[in-house]
This record gives sequence, structure tokens and C-alpha cells, in this order.
Amino acid sequence: MSISDSVSRVTDYFKRNGLRPTLRRLGLAAKRSLFSSRMVLFCYDLSAQSRPTSDLPDSPEVERKKNETEISPQDLQELISFWNPKLARRRIKERFELGASLWLIKADGRLAGYGWSLRGHTVEPHYFPLEPDDVHLFDFYVFPQYRGHGVNPLLVSYILHSLAVEGLGRAFIEAAEWNRAQLASLRRTPFRCFGSARKCTLFQHTIVCWEENKTVKQKQNDEKNASFAAPDQKRAPIQDLQA
Repeated sequence: MSISDSVSRVTDYFKRNGLRPTLRRLGLAAKRSLFSSRMVLFCYDLSAQSRPTSDLPDSPEVERKKNETEISPQDLQELISFWNPKLARRRIKERFELGASLWLIKADGRLAGYGWSLRGHTVEPHYFPLEPDDVHLFDFYVFPQYRGHGVNPLLVSYILHSLAVEGLGRAFIEAAEWNRAQLASLRRTPFRCFGSARKCTLFQHTIVCWEENKTVKQKQNDEKNASFAAPDQKRAPIQDLQA
């Protein structure tokens, strides 16, 4: 996120909530950036998916949008109104231009949450390059009134089932180590953790520092360093992604 975008978000938050909550939010953001910046990365082999989408329990009402014109005015207003509308609208446009898909999950016809997916690459510099048939899931959000009802894992699982039907390769997602709610949510999906890392960008170069994941390391040894990819496909083994 650019400096101007960050300033715009802070200004908008200040207008909505006042000085004290804004200072508290800035302090929390600084603390997380300095001491809890590590991300936990998850992967799922879509080719291993065996259950069709229609077999999902309590199949949710999910809509996939590939451009802004497909979003209803009411849903678009919901998407941009809970934070800086101008910045949110621009971000939606930019992501669609990159080829991303927006997934909306609804409850009784009302927008309950959303998430994005992008095939073959990522919006921002990532921890490793993606293959053309890989998919990155990112920027999931559940509206406050629907939290605590399993909306996020239901949406993520639905997306994975849908992408598996399309015959894609692997799906990746990550969550901040301080975001315990998001981590707990992802552990209720087919995603499996494969590592933790920090990254920073200096002079347009992304530097990634991997943390040892003993659980995944042991599993890799047990599987004789097997790849997440199917045997007949040439995808980078997970240990190579961490190189």
C-alpha cells in the first residue's frame, strides 16, 4: 500500500471515529509491524479435491464476480462504505483489471462477507513465484454482524471446491501471526500450513526471511520430500518455495 493510500485511510478513520481511537489504532498497527509482522502461509493441492461443490454441507449463497459491472449497486455500496469509499472503489477496479475474481457470500440475501482470488500471480510481491495454474486467495472480510457463525471458513472452502472443479493446481493464502481469529478460521478449511515468513521490499526488491516450521519439516521427511503437486505434474516442491 502506498504512503498516500495509508494517509487516506487514516484520515478517513479519524473522521469516522475521532482522535483517541485513531491514535490507539496507529499504536496497534505500529506494534504489529515491529513485533508481529510474521505471516503464516497455507497451501492446498486443488487436484486432490475429490468432493464436488454441490456436496458442501449447508451450501452457501456465493456469487463470483469478474468485473465491477456484475456487482449490484447495493452490494457495491456495502463493499466500499465501511472504509474509505474512494480508495476502496479504486482498489476494486485495479484488482479486476489484474484478472482477479471477487467472491461474495450472502445470508438471507444480505452481503455477509467477501474474498478475492487471482490466478498465476499476486497483487503485491509475494513470498515466492506462483505457477500459471496456481491461485492466490487474499483480502477476506466478514461484516461484524455475521462474525462468529463460520462464514469465513465456509466461503474459503466453497472457493477451493469451485477452483478444483476448474482443474487448477495449488491454492495459497496467508494470515498474520497476530490474527488468531483468521488462523483459527483457516484451520477449519482444507488449507494446511507449510511455513512462516517475513518480507520487506527495498528498492523494488522483495526480501523474504523464512522461519523453520518443525511440523511441516517432519511431514516432508516422512513423505520423502514429496511435493504438494500431483506426481505427474512438475511443480516446485514446497521446500523450494522456501529457498
